[in-house]
Amino acid sequence: MSELPEWMYPPRIEGWFAEDLDRLPQAPSHTELIDGALVFMMSPQRWWHGELVTDLVIALRGRVPEGSRVGREMTIRLDKRNRPEPDLIVTTAEYEPGRTQFAPNEVSLVVEVVSPESAHRDRVVKLRKYAEAGIPHYWLIEEEDGLPVVHAYELDANVSAYAPAGIFRKRLERPVPFPVDIDLTALVPAPRAKRAAD
Repeated sequence: MSELPEWMYPPRIEGWFAEDLDRLPQAPSHTELIDGALVFMMSPQRWWHGELVTDLVIALRGRVPEGSRVGREMTIRLDKRNRPEPDLIVTTAEYEPGRTQFAPNEVSLVVEVVSPESAHRDRVVKLRKYAEAGIPHYWLIEEEDGLPVVHAYELDANVSAYAPAGIFRKRLERPVPFPVDIDLTALVPAPRAKRAAD
């Protein structure tokens, strides 16, 4: 069994802390911190995932209110032992070129696109952690027959948990966190066989 590189060993018995991520240039891009443990995106990213995130960023940029920005693949410092990296966020933070993270109170919407290796974290772990941190809206996007399906959640602040707000196929229409009306079928290219059948 080969030994791990020195940088992969946590600097303390409690594991890694959120600020440690900024001091790990050796870590692969898209490294997250969940409960004090480093989580790496180890499998290759699927083209479907990348197209969906890019097209959703473009769609949302035209809809966010003044004072908000859409960003992708930036971490949120939920607490000292948790700094996940969602696929997309809507933030009220001022643009700072060197910034590497956001605070939960600067984020109005988090979007995670589920992939096989992240399914449990996205559906269970992050669902709970984002809610406990007070982030008002969470969209979980699953793939169904090559098309995105959005599971929307809203924060119930009384219990610090998300309540389901709807499952959206083909079209996403929501009044919050800002008015949204998006043709979900346009976010990814249709498979050739499907295009021919239409």
